[in-house]
Amino acid sequence: MAQDFSQPRLERRHIRVRGVVQGVGFRPFVYRLAQTLDLSGWVRNDGDGVELEGQGLPGNLSALIARIRSEAPSLARVDSIHTRLCDADPADQGFTIRTSESGAVSTTIGHDSAVCADCLAELFEPADRRWRYPFINCTHCGPRYTITCALPYDRSNTSMATFAQCPACQREYDAPEHRRFHAEPNACADCGPQLSLLEAAGVRVATRDPIADTLLRLLTGEIVAIKGLGGFHLVCDARNPEAVERLRARKGRGGKPFAVMVANL
Repeated sequence: MAQDFSQPRLERRHIRVRGVVQGVGFRPFVYRLAQTLDLSGWVRNDGDGVELEGQGLPGNLSALIARIRSEAPSLARVDSIHTRLCDADPADQGFTIRTSESGAVSTTIGHDSAVCADCLAELFEPADRRWRYPFINCTHCGPRYTITCALPYDRSNTSMATFAQCPACQREYDAPEHRRFHAEPNACADCGPQLSLLEAAGVRVATRDPIADTLLRLLTGEIVAIKGLGGFHLVCDARNPEAVERLRARKGRGGKPFAVMVANL
């Protein structure tokens, strides 16, 4: 039988990526590459890193693998890529992000990352819906390691699991062109964690600005316990000798230096 040259030859590859590839925007990155290269298939997290299958022209699959290495997200670290051929499926259409698969864990979660420039711009823009929202984040920045309870890295396996996304956040999460596409900690003031200020006895302080009120208390010599993503930090004004001595007495830390927070160096 004569070979049919009317249709391009499709190739399908299973690709395994290991390294720091969870919590760094890797699945959205692969999704966008696949769209650019006209590939069908899927990508997902699992206990071993990131797993995907891509189908398309052989040259496009080679480009996918090369670009995974050369264009990986800035927070990612690709340690290895293993590929194998598998049976092509001519009926396969589109590329999807699949539900993560659990199993034995041998992968590494990304570290927490400082707020990126885009999020900072939103944070200080009064017209933005995340204006002054302290838990702002996207796929390029924000908490990862300290909110992760288990792997694979999905919202359901983080401390954000109890915060259902509002419709606006969900639209961002579902939009491939948005930088919050599949950003697991995505939240805003309408649906995410909130700041509050409590007295020592646990009574909530009635204040419109917990941060400003906390700053005032620090400046007047009080010690404040700040609950962050990874636990509590006892804080006082390092320029106030009496406050520092009270903190040393309470912690039983007479001589060991304290960590000092500064705005910049």
